[in-house]
Amino acid sequence: MGYIFDFKDALAYEKWCWDRSRKVVSGLERRLMIDLLRPVAGESILDIGCGTGLNLIPLLDAGLDVTGIDPSPYMLDITRNTVKHRVDLHRGFAEDLPFDDNSFTYACLNTTLEFVEDPQKALEEASRVAKDRVFVGILNRYALKGLQLRVKGKLFNTIYKHARFFSIWELKNMIRSTLGDVPVSWRTVCQLMTPPGKVMGRIERYHLVQRCPFGAFAGIVVTLMPKYRMRTMGLKLENTFSSAAGNFPCKALHPN
Repeated sequence: MGYIFDFKDALAYEKWCWDRSRKVVSGLERRLMIDLLRPVAGESILDIGCGTGLNLIPLLDAGLDVTGIDPSPYMLDITRNTVKHRVDLHRGFAEDLPFDDNSFTYACLNTTLEFVEDPQKALEEASRVAKDRVFVGILNRYALKGLQLRVKGKLFNTIYKHARFFSIWELKNMIRSTLGDVPVSWRTVCQLMTPPGKVMGRIERYHLVQRCPFGAFAGIVVTLMPKYRMRTMGLKLENTFSSAAGNFPCKALHPN
């Protein structure tokens, strides 16, 4: 089941998300998501682990039909206040999505895998309900900021105490073992431990800078490949055959 945010967690997370010092960082993370996902306006997307709804806003701004799902009712209450009635919200778990195959064009797991019980199953479910691309955003295990959060989670009672951190290489291996040899593209932002200012924020947008594998936030997009299911089909044999002289019954041949 993973870790479900309680009322106190939800309020603390909302406060942290909307903090002014997070403004540039949040902008870089959301821009990276849109740049990698390359969504087409009018298509549909499922945000798995939508949290307080902050990441739903750029999806709505991109003209997408957005659905969100989260296991925490407290997170969903905050999300409803954030996006009003513009998003179809559901309560549920990433490992058991209540949607049919190929229900959405895209799916995203933005800082969600850190808190689920079975990350591989969550990836499998995301690829099942999406038919085009899946975006995965993670807190980079090998970034300086990621190391700081891990230490903080061990020393203090924060939500990061319950988080599992991944590296880009670990996530790529998990994707390939789950989905096969699918096309994968990645970038990172927030290379420094301190929140970037406006100048550094502009530098962070360069693709060459984003190819550094040690940024605090890593985004990976998976292009899904069509899957074909083979089915054995039986051959139907007629028990009669036609000839110019008429129809004759088909008789079994017996050795004399």
